[in-house]
Amino acid sequence: MHVDGKKVFLVGDNPFHGISHLSQEQARIRGNAMTYPEYAANLVATSLENGADGFMFSVSETTLSILKTLHEKETDKRPGLYALVPYAFEYVRLATQIGIAGLAKNFAKQITFSGNVRAIGMGLKGVMRIDPETLLKTYLLYEISRIKSAAGKQANLESLFLHEIITDMGLAFNLDWLFKSYVEFMLKLGIKPGFNTRNFAYLVKKLDEWDISFRDVMIAAPFNKVGFQMDPSKTECEKALAVLDEANVIAISILAAGYLKPPEAMDYIGGLSNILGVSVGVSKEQHARETFKLLKNRLD
Repeated sequence: MHVDGKKVFLVGDNPFHGISHLSQEQARIRGNAMTYPEYAANLVATSLENGADGFMFSVSETTLSILKTLHEKETDKRPGLYALVPYAFEYVRLATQIGIAGLAKNFAKQITFSGNVRAIGMGLKGVMRIDPETLLKTYLLYEISRIKSAAGKQANLESLFLHEIITDMGLAFNLDWLFKSYVEFMLKLGIKPGFNTRNFAYLVKKLDEWDISFRDVMIAAPFNKVGFQMDPSKTECEKALAVLDEANVIAISILAAGYLKPPEAMDYIGGLSNILGVSVGVSKEQHARETFKLLKNRLD
């Protein structure tokens, strides 16, 4: 739970998926240990013990296994969960293996087996009416049920973010209905709606244009000293950040994929307004302890 004036420090999941934004070789060198749920859950638990407030993750079989393992550990601290959907790689992989029609059947089967009566009912309604808004809500209920099934019914799901692929595609096609419907539905569920984007300045412009209150949403976007992944430019993103009327941004890629040292990265973040918190991936226990202790000392 976020307390006013206190920044939120989140464990990112990129290392658990073997992702390196600078090099595939770098990801391979790290080895496979981080993709094992037990190892990854221990890293998250260690991070929580040393100042982390929660876990930011794409909803995938890997991260759901981590959540389940973490839940079974019964740690003293219940982490805030900040989930991103959909995990595009998982659906692309399935579509490649079984085709689009097979993917649709697989998805329908999983919703049915989830036992989420509301999702099943909305799904049937959406298919019969060919209603994209209803299908979107069905999908969101399904992903929420997956998270709660893995993390426990008392899971502290703080925010559900639309993945950057969906957010930025919606911006490109000016799909205001997507953003408005998503925000309204999430607020009704009592979950903060979030948007993950690499087009921060443009997203801020369009949300304002569509009369979507910044107080109602959360945004996850790259912010770092060298402008890595900050489109269209570091300067434009900083300007857009400054005009927000609410500290609602989770800064990601703050280390610029390892290019920056933690102290200089944190000093840059500390000088920005309207940053709610940061998400940082860790790959070793020592790394987890040092990173989150440093974050608390520098930014809290």
